[in-house]
Amino acid sequence: MELKQILDFSYELGAVLVMLMIFLSLLRALKGPTAPDRITAISIIGTKTVVIITLIAWIYDQAYFLDIAMVYALMSFITTIGVAKYLEKGAID
Repeated sequence: MELKQILDFSYELGAVLVMLMIFLSLLRALKGPTAPDRITAISIIGTKTVVIITLIAWIYDQAYFLDIAMVYALMSFITTIGVAKYLEKGAID
C-alpha cells in the first residue's frame, strides 16, 4: 500500500467513527435530562458534522465542501446562541 491509500483509509475510518459518536450524542440529546444537556449535545452534533464534511472534502479533493462546512458551522453556532437565549429569557429579542 502506498501512503495516499493509507491516508484515504484513515480519513474514511475517521469519518465513520465520528458518525458513530454523532449517534451517541443523539442519544444524549434525546435522553436529556435537562435542556442545557440537550443543547450541548445538539451543538456537539453540529461540530462533528463540520468535521465529517471537512473529511469528505479531503477524501474527494473538493475544496467547495469546505465552504459548505463553514456555512454549516455558522448556522449551528447562531442556532445554539438563539436557543440558549430563548431558554434564558423566554423570548428572542
